[in-house]
Amino acid sequence: MQHYWIIAPYRSKDVGFFDKVWQFDQTNNTISIGWSQLGDVSKMDRQTLANAVAQAYPGSPMATKSLFANMIWAFYHEIGLGDIVLARRGRKTLAAVGTVTKTAYYAPGKNPHLSMPGNSHPNFIDVAWQDQPRDKVFNSIVFPMHTLSVLSDTQYHHLLDGPGIPQLLVEPGEPIEDPSAFILEKYLEDFIVGNFETIFKGTLKVFEDEEGSDGQQYTTDIGPIDILAVEPATNSFVVIELKKGRPSDQVVGQVLRYMGWVKQVLCKDGQDVKGLVICRDPDPRLSYALSMTTNVQVRYYSVSFKLKDAP
Repeated sequence: MQHYWIIAPYRSKDVGFFDKVWQFDQTNNTISIGWSQLGDVSKMDRQTLANAVAQAYPGSPMATKSLFANMIWAFYHEIGLGDIVLARRGRKTLAAVGTVTKTAYYAPGKNPHLSMPGNSHPNFIDVAWQDQPRDKVFNSIVFPMHTLSVLSDTQYHHLLDGPGIPQLLVEPGEPIEDPSAFILEKYLEDFIVGNFETIFKGTLKVFEDEEGSDGQQYTTDIGPIDILAVEPATNSFVVIELKKGRPSDQVVGQVLRYMGWVKQVLCKDGQDVKGLVICRDPDPRLSYALSMTTNVQVRYYSVSFKLKDAP
């Protein structure tokens, strides 16, 4: 059975270096992942791999260690000949699509741009890259944040042939009270992340994980968090959810659920978790619900748009 895999050739924030790495991958019909600290993982069984990850990343939360081990295991033992690979540039651009022609192998130094200590990708698969599609840009986030992830057949075809949103913007069956607010606030989310420093004036920072991925649409096993941030003054996580036209009870339950997940999975050394709900208009039901919590705030936004005559 054919599977569909999303792989990031390198961190997209370093644009010049990404281009060099990706050019090598295209020219040589290959793609790679890192974790060079683990050595040759090609012959490790699952428990040995888990132990190696735990030893290499002793300060990481257990969920992060499990994530690393699962991605490396999938790369070596689940990606098969004939599978489809989607190379992504960041989380909004599909760089290319190809077919696996050789399963995973250990080849440190193969990509000369990724052969330096501390910046090495020794784990490769070979992929016959197609001419099209190339560099397909979407208007919003469509890709998960992790180096390697898998798509269903439906998600794959929706991504290539449809509007290009493989992950649901809302949870299945989630009611929407105000569709116009839902659409507006999806764009607002991008604006907030793009202007985070200006809006929060340094009191909050967008969370960045150990892979260098930021906290927008932060992937969890109970759905994506709109924005995961940190509060430097208290070293606390902050779960930020935009109301997006949803009923108040739904939003409160969701933000508390995400806060619980962050507390159990990401927090260490006594870290705290706070919540922040952003919405357009005052909502008494939301205010009543949040009055019973001590660590969830609500903020309201306004949008101003003017047309002026030409001078």
